[in-house]
Amino acid sequence: MAVTFLENFSAQSSETKRKLVAMQTGNAEGIQQILLNSMPTDAALARRFESFSENNLGLYALPIGVAPNFLINGKLFHIPMVTEESSVVAAASSSAKFWYKRGGFLSVVNGREKNGQVHFVSDAPAGYFDSIVAELQFRFKEELMPHVEGMESRGGGVKSWVIEHRPDVTPSYFRLDVKFITADAMGANFINTCLEVMGRTLEQFVKEHNPVSNTRVIMAILSNYNPGSTVTASVSCPIEQMTTKGTSPEEFSERLVIATRIAQCDVHRAATHNKGIMNGIDALMIATGNDFRAVEAGAHAWAARDGQYRGLSEANISEGVFHFSLTLPLTLGTVGGLTSLHPVAGAVLDILGNPSAEELMQIAAALGLAQNFTALRALTTLGIQKGHMRMHLGNILIGLNASGEEHEKVGEWFSDNTVSLAAVRAYIEKLRQNGSK
Repeated sequence: MAVTFLENFSAQSSETKRKLVAMQTGNAEGIQQILLNSMPTDAALARRFESFSENNLGLYALPIGVAPNFLINGKLFHIPMVTEESSVVAAASSSAKFWYKRGGFLSVVNGREKNGQVHFVSDAPAGYFDSIVAELQFRFKEELMPHVEGMESRGGGVKSWVIEHRPDVTPSYFRLDVKFITADAMGANFINTCLEVMGRTLEQFVKEHNPVSNTRVIMAILSNYNPGSTVTASVSCPIEQMTTKGTSPEEFSERLVIATRIAQCDVHRAATHNKGIMNGIDALMIATGNDFRAVEAGAHAWAARDGQYRGLSEANISEGVFHFSLTLPLTLGTVGGLTSLHPVAGAVLDILGNPSAEELMQIAAALGLAQNFTALRALTTLGIQKGHMRMHLGNILIGLNASGEEHEKVGEWFSDNTVSLAAVRAYIEKLRQNGSK
């Protein structure tokens, strides 16, 4: 079917948008009804969801599960997770249970400093900006005052700045690097507003005091790489407590250390290793209305901070004790933005005990480490597919339109047999053939 250009699309009502897009398919009525049915029946709630994104057609539902019994810093949490991937919640829950019996997770925030930059070019002499620091600081403070008063009252604000000459980019390039604290807010809008104000102020100041030079701001934007805002989660226990089915505690511990070391040295393994960590963290970010894309970007930049992409976690054995830890940058919020607007995000924060942003960082890091531990335990012992495919079995059965009786029989058969789409399909076909006789 030919796809047509949609003129003035953004100005249309949601109902009209659904109709126009559905008409581009071979099932206009069916697609339109699916999209309409995805919206809440409560009109006010529907309008709220429509405001989250442009050209809204409907809602895309994802399951929200919970990984119970996480003991973090001596406090018990039941962690909600939004994910469609089979076995992620089960893996987190398994790890929480394992470490609950061994003292739980220790999670420590190392710093909460965020950063952003004003990128500009100038033909002023290289030492010029060093000579105007005091005057420029006064002007920045004056121009920023209306924008930072509220944040400063909560302990945040602009903390420091420095101008760096970066001729490696281009001879006239400079970068104004600014550090921020944003209290319990993620703070993206606050940071970007401050940076734009500082960029305009910089241009105007140089124009007034050095009119012969040409200084132009190229862009002003926060960075999603924040090495000053990291958190470390860790677990440890005597090797004899590292019990798992089919492997001795000593062998299991050694395998975990080697597997973690492989991810430190081999980029192919590191990518999948870190993806598993982010399975858990992303699920919590989505559940709490935080920006999981920003978190992902920062985590992967941190993984490559020395020039090689590496695994985010570390493991070692020292004096008969197994140690496992994860450090990564996280910039999270528990107030403002989607966390305050999405009703489910609000409920999730309630379930978590309404944590501060710092405490949410600690929870997220512990969840990422838990996810990594269960993945490595499976990989180094029974293999990843046995548990994963068993969890995926329900999705396969739905795709094959299995009946309730078939669900029961298939589950029983594959409790001791390898799960695959082909094997499940063949078994169901056999059941149906026998049933028709």
